[in-house]
Formats: sequence, structure tokens, C-alpha cells
Amino acid sequence: MVKKIFKIAGLAFLFILAAGVSAYLTLTLIIKSEDTVIVPDLVGKDVVYALEFLTDLELNTKVKGSEYSEDIPKNNVTFQDPAAGAEIKKGRDVRIIISKGPIRISMPNLMTLSLHQARLILEESGVCQDELSRTFSEGMEKDHVIAQVPSAGSMINRGTCVNLLISLGSRPGAYKMPNLNGLALDEAMLSIEKANLTIGEIKSSYIKNRPKNIIVNQEPMSGYRVTAGSMIHLVINRKTSIKGRPDKYSQKSGSLFRYRLNNGFLRRRIRVKLNSAGFTNDLFDEFVKPGEEIWLLIPRDEAATVFLFENDKLVKTETYDGW
Repeated sequence: MVKKIFKIAGLAFLFILAAGVSAYLTLTLIIKSEDTVIVPDLVGKDVVYALEFLTDLELNTKVKGSEYSEDIPKNNVTFQDPAAGAEIKKGRDVRIIISKGPIRISMPNLMTLSLHQARLILEESGVCQDELSRTFSEGMEKDHVIAQVPSAGSMINRGTCVNLLISLGSRPGAYKMPNLNGLALDEAMLSIEKANLTIGEIKSSYIKNRPKNIIVNQEPMSGYRVTAGSMIHLVINRKTSIKGRPDKYSQKSGSLFRYRLNNGFLRRRIRVKLNSAGFTNDLFDEFVKPGEEIWLLIPRDEAATVFLFENDKLVKTETYDGW
């Protein structure tokens, strides 16, 4: 009889335990389903929208502060905690940080600065360079800033790009190409320098019935419109030596160019330029005492012309045929 009572009591206990566990689990599920929510993604959303959304979910909004952001507009959320997708109970706090937008700065004044200086200031200010245009300007040095957009002093976002207008300097003067045909080379050089032009390639071509060592052709032709600095190519009436057969005054390594300064009291600036194969290079540029003699070796692998200037005045011209 006692045994039967214990058995009934055990079954009753198990039934009560099972019922309790079942009730607990059911209650837990009901409570869990009713009291937890999924945190929404608020980053990049307007702060008013975020507040309304969290309120509807019965969550509290805590603003931790604000920060500058280059990517997220002003008054939008830049950060949230817990992160989007987390599961939390209703009534809990969601902490957010609000964007103050990009950092605003005053556009630096680049006017009249060199392009190099302007780029340094832009880099230091966190501003980038966008379009770069160039034009001639009578009142502005070459490679200096004439205009800028945005204008100096305007408020811009850091990272904004600026457009610059850069000076090419004064517009080159235009000239009518002088007629050099029939002139000696030194006379032609003087005409070229007076017209602010540049000597280019000097070639040789022999015409039997024309005087030797005069200009027989030029490029550009006489009368053409040229601008300051334009390169002028010349053809001189002279015979060219046969390569491998230098004349008796030549050396195998080149020809010797000599010039003695006149006596006097003041040093003179002597410049010697070599024109060969279409290029002009300085061979010598120094202040020399009166009475001194200059010796220079002129290469003979190509036809060449040497110009000597004394105090910027052309005083001697010599031509050399290539071997």
C-alpha cells in the first residue's frame, strides 16, 4: 500500500514538474516575443527619422555627441551602439553620434601667387586643384595666378577643388619676318636679334653664281608673320667639306676658335654660342680681362656656326663644315 502511494506521489511530482517547465518555457517565449526588438540601421539616416523610428520601437535614444564627417551630411547619424541587427529588449538605450557635416574653411587667397606657391597652400588647406587654364596677361608674371574659383574668402568644404587661371606672361610681339637673303651671316644674326627672334638650324648649300657665305634661303620666308622667340632657320652659300678629308688647318678632334680682347680697363662679358644640328648651346659665358685671349675647341662631327658676343653685342661669327 505504501509503495502504491509513493508511486502515485512520484507521478504527480513529475506531472507538476513537466507542467511547470512547460509553463515557464511558454511564458518565456511570450515575454521574449513581446519585449525584444531588432535594432534598425540608423547610420546615414536623418536624426529626426532615427528618433521617430526608435520611439516607435519603444527604445530610448541617447545622443553621445557630434563629429565632422566628409561623407555623411549634417544632422545625420554617423555612429550607433548597439549595431544594426542586434536584438535588445524594449526600453533599452540606443546611443548615436550626429554628423556636423564636412569641415568648413575660408577659401585661401591665391591671387598673384606663383603656381608652385598656390599648390602648397591648397595642399596645406586640404583643398584640391581641379581645372587649370592659361592665358596671356600684360599685368601678371608668367606662371602666376590671375583668377580662382571659388573666390578668396568664400566658405567651402574641406576637400573642395578649385579652378585656377594661370598667366602665360605678356603676349609675344608679332613681327613681319625680315628679308635676310643676300646678307652675311653676322648681319643676318643682328637682324634676327633685333626682331627678338631665335637662330635655329644653319645649313650649307653652294650656288655657283652667288657670292660665298651669304644667306641664300630662310625659314620662315620674308614677309611672314612671326612672334617673339620664333626660331629662324638659315641656308648659307658655301661648299661643304667631304667627310674624312679635313683641311690642313683642322685637327682630328675639332677646330680651334680663338679671340683676343682689345686692351682697356674694364672686364667685358664674353658669350660664345655654338649652333649645330639645329641646336644652340653656350660654350663660354664669363667676364674676361682686357687683352686676354680665349681658346675654344669646336667639334667638327657636324657643320657648326660660332657666335661671339662682347657685352651682348655680336662681334664675331665663324662657320665650320662637318668632316
